[in-house]
Amino acid sequence: MSDERAYETLTVDGGVPIKAWIRGVSVEDVALKQLQNVARLPCVRGWVAAMPDVHWGVGATVGSVIPTVGAIIPAAVGVDIGCGMAAARTTLTAGDLPDSLKGVRAAIERAVPHGRTRGRDKGAWENPPAPALEAWQRLTPGFDAITARHPKIARSNHLTHLSTLGTGNHFIEVCLDETERVWFMLHSGSRGVGNRIGTYFIELAKQDMRQHLANLPDEDLAYLEEGAAHFDDYVHAVGWAQDFALTNRRLMMDAVIRAVQAVPGIQPFEAGLTAVNCHHNYVARERHRGREMFVTRKGAVRAGAGDLGIIPGSMGAHSYIVRGRGNPESYESCSHGAGRAMSRNEAKRRFTLADHEAATAGVECRKDAEVIDETPGAYKPIDAVMRAQADLVEVVHTLRQVVCVKG
Repeated sequence: MSDERAYETLTVDGGVPIKAWIRGVSVEDVALKQLQNVARLPCVRGWVAAMPDVHWGVGATVGSVIPTVGAIIPAAVGVDIGCGMAAARTTLTAGDLPDSLKGVRAAIERAVPHGRTRGRDKGAWENPPAPALEAWQRLTPGFDAITARHPKIARSNHLTHLSTLGTGNHFIEVCLDETERVWFMLHSGSRGVGNRIGTYFIELAKQDMRQHLANLPDEDLAYLEEGAAHFDDYVHAVGWAQDFALTNRRLMMDAVIRAVQAVPGIQPFEAGLTAVNCHHNYVARERHRGREMFVTRKGAVRAGAGDLGIIPGSMGAHSYIVRGRGNPESYESCSHGAGRAMSRNEAKRRFTLADHEAATAGVECRKDAEVIDETPGAYKPIDAVMRAQADLVEVVHTLRQVVCVKG
């Protein structure tokens, strides 16, 4: 490897190389094994790119960019199809916020359903509001076309999940940038309907390749080939789910803005001076090195020259608004966040509530045992991740959160 290159090139017996932006960050052996399995698939071309937040994932490695020709791997796209980030800069400054941010957090939590409880999805609408109903009208024809051929997908939470956050690492934040300007930022995807579509087509791919599964390095890497019975249906369904996810984030951002505008004591403000809405779990037709291919970004953001993207840190860590450099070696991609340094169960074993409270000092957020698996120490250091991909993106704004609503 020559010194001017920022990535490592890993050779794979029987497969394409892996170009990995992992200098200065840790990588699990199981994640490397997953990457090698993907690199050996006959539909993968060129090389596999691994971002600095790379870690083991269900189906395929999180933080990977997978180029395929004539095929798509549904499990690499995953079940949270179109998961991604949205951010909006406002005219507010830190001095415009109240001394106590509990009211801001409470207003956001009332405006956007989030989380869940046993036996009942409290993160869904009982009576969807008008913006969700209007958006669903636009989405309905595409959904009807999918379910006409695949009726099992109809049994999913779609309208009741539109404009809702979800669980796990999904979040809504109020942040301050380097000039003390207030931003709103959120992370979510296609919710229940995307999960149903992803799960359904992953199983169809396995069924279609049943006679070949023994030859695959991992049965989760079963792929749908162009021209096969379900390929076009999957392309249509995954595109629709990605549209649902973009719409979901837009509706939530509008709801957050309205909620904060109504908080007593906050002066009138505008939002969206700079606005970003980008996927980081998705597949798209793109052209690279003169060849058209499908590019699956599993926990990675498109970073074409001039593209704005969002790379969040963990609770209590910096996040970044970035501009892509269009690096062809990464298929014009960058990381989608800090990346987990350990499993959720390991984080719960390793960190105490006191650890979490110290790590999130100064942030108005949940500080209970149920969010220990999302504590900052469970993630890779975001500063190291950013250094490792300095040739992929440039930092436009550095954000620090002051309010965090977790799913």
